[in-house]
Amino acid sequence: MRIFKTPAKERDEVAAIRFGGLASGLPPNIVDQLMEAERIPVKQMEEKKKKSEDTLKLVTDMETKLNDIGKSLGDLTTAKGFTDTQLNSSEPSVIDGKVDPNTVVNGEYGIEVIQMAQKPAAISNGFKDKNVTQMGTGYIKFETSQGLKEVYISGKNSTLEGVVNQINNSNAGVRASILEDKKDKDNPFRLLVSGLQSGDEKTVSFPTVYMLDGDQDMYFDQSRPAQNGKIKVDGFEVEVSENQLENIIPGVTLNLKQAAPGKEIRLSVKENTEAVAGKIKAFVDAYNGALGFIQGQSKLQKDASGKDRLGPLGGDSLTRTVESSLRRVLLNPQIGTGSGIARISELGIEFNRNGTLNFTQEKFQRVLNSNPKDVAAFFRGDGSKVGFVPTVKREIGNLTNGVFGTIGNRKKGISDRIEQTNRRIDDKERQLVRKEESLRRKFADLESKMSKLNSQGAAFQGMSQGLKQDGQQGG
Repeated sequence: MRIFKTPAKERDEVAAIRFGGLASGLPPNIVDQLMEAERIPVKQMEEKKKKSEDTLKLVTDMETKLNDIGKSLGDLTTAKGFTDTQLNSSEPSVIDGKVDPNTVVNGEYGIEVIQMAQKPAAISNGFKDKNVTQMGTGYIKFETSQGLKEVYISGKNSTLEGVVNQINNSNAGVRASILEDKKDKDNPFRLLVSGLQSGDEKTVSFPTVYMLDGDQDMYFDQSRPAQNGKIKVDGFEVEVSENQLENIIPGVTLNLKQAAPGKEIRLSVKENTEAVAGKIKAFVDAYNGALGFIQGQSKLQKDASGKDRLGPLGGDSLTRTVESSLRRVLLNPQIGTGSGIARISELGIEFNRNGTLNFTQEKFQRVLNSNPKDVAAFFRGDGSKVGFVPTVKREIGNLTNGVFGTIGNRKKGISDRIEQTNRRIDDKERQLVRKEESLRRKFADLESKMSKLNSQGAAFQGMSQGLKQDGQQGG
């Protein structure tokens, strides 16, 4: 079985084959020097690959900025996407609320809160603690709108906390809690029992507590009946059972916070033009971000050597195509929207001398306030084929489409080129590994042979000197 080795591992193993370079007289690093020269094409390919990777990142960044333009337009193509209706209250501490953008109707209203709706409630006498004193064993009965409810209290757990837990777990239509009344220093803890709903029809009566063998008697000291709320709507008085009202103003949920008899609260439901203008400004900012990125590629930049050069995409046909598409979609009139507005410039969005957009919010709000339907129709169109927003999104989609888009095709071409360069580098590295191995073996063999020759020469020289000395002694 053949074990595949990466070029890096092969180089490490080949580099382990060393020779001293002493016998041959060659430099010990002769192979490293030769291989450094052989790797020049690899370094050139790696530099080329790095440039392609940098270009791919820039193209991807440009794609992201184009997609940000589409995202900035948000939900403007939906039925209510261009509206941003809000409720304004002259006294939010008395009345506030929230709107449903799908059903709300703009208008002005006057409401007076004469009386708040309230839940029935009762409070017990005081206790010195909430978890020691026992109430005993027995029953607590509540007469509710759904009939008589009876809660059994166990003597094993009849402290105030135990009574609260048993009432709340009984499904009796009431809710219990413990209050600490600082007015009573000796017995500050009281049991509060409230109905779950407000209004006359949700009344609860609190009869005597039937408890035996407790450490202290418990009884309801005070009670409060359920009552309807009373409000005046444009001068007409009505009773309501809740303090959260959904049917007074179409599409608005009102929250009554406190009574203010004799004081009419003015409520208005209208478009929040500043919020709508903010959506358009976000589009302008995103457009300028994309165009500024493109223009930045055509500016001179310092390279590694300090020379002024265009950016990697400077003068590229891709940037020219994208910039032309962006300008065209803003300059062309929108046809078939049913709006009296045809061009974006009529709404305070115009080109500066440097090619970016300028947004005059005052002009936009003036047109929006005077003719909101035409403004919405211009942007929204039919939501798919005509209209400014559909046109912009379609143009961006055509540019960024991964199959046929200009940017998509460029990204694929660069990615393919990087992959091809990677394969060429791998192939070249394998060739270099084999070449280095061959060179090291050849030089190692040369070193071995030269070492032997040197040894033989030294031996021969030694023998010659020995014979010479013998001759001199014989003479």
